Amino acid sequence: MSSSPTARTSTTGSSTSSPSRPPDRTQRVALIACGAIAQPSAGVVERRGWPVDVHPLPPLLHNQPHEIAGAVRELAGELLAAYGSVAVGYADCGTYGALDAVCDELGLRRLPGLHCYDLFAGESRLAAFLDEQPGTYLLTDFLVRSFDRTVVRELGLDRYPELREDYFRHYSRAIWLAQEPDDPDLRSRAEAAAEKLGLPLTVIPTGDAKLEQALAELLADLVG
Repeated sequence: MSSSPTARTSTTGSSTSSPSRPPDRTQRVALIACGAIAQPSAGVVERRGWPVDVHPLPPLLHNQPHEIAGAVRELAGELLAAYGSVAVGYADCGTYGALDAVCDELGLRRLPGLHCYDLFAGESRLAAFLDEQPGTYLLTDFLVRSFDRTVVRELGLDRYPELREDYFRHYSRAIWLAQEPDDPDLRSRAEAAAEKLGLPLTVIPTGDAKLEQALAELLADLVG
C-alpha cells in the first residue's frame, strides 16, 4: 500500500450529483482518520447517523510516524476548502507532539491518547497491561487482518525470516485487542500472527465502545 497521502478516498457519506455540480459539503464534517481505525470509525458514523465523511490516510504511515503530521496538514488543507468542519481521527500515534502542533495551527481537534490502542482498551487498562508485562506486542482487528502486509512484508520477514529474533526477542506475549472476538476467521488470523511472532496469544475483548465514545466527544460540537 502506498504511503502517499494523495492516494485516498472517503469511506462514508458519498452522495450522487451531476458531474457539473459538486456535492455541497459545507453542512458536513470531514474526519481525517488513521487508516488503522478508519473502518471501525466509519461503522460508528453510520450507526450514529452523523453527517460525517471519513477520509482515511494510509495505515502504513504508522511505520513512519514522523510523516503523519505532514500528511494530516496536507489533507486538512484540502478538506477545509470544501467542508464546514474538519476533525482529526488520530491519537498522537508516535508524532511526539508534532500532530498537536498541526492541530493548533489549523484550529482542529484530535482524538485523545498516545496511540490508537488506547481507543479500544482504554488508556489506564492498556497501561496496566504494559506495566504488568512490558514486552507486550499489541494487535487490533486491523493488524490481525493485515498482518502479512503491514508486519511480515513491511519488516522483510517474508524474505529474511531470521530477522524475527532481532525484531521480537524482547517481546514475551501478544495481546489481541479484539473488537470482534467471536469472529472465527479473525481469531484464526490472530493465532497465526502470534505464531509467526513466536509469542503466546492473549485475547482481550474490547468492542468499539471506547472508540465510539471518543468520536462522540470529538465531534460533539460539530454534528449538532
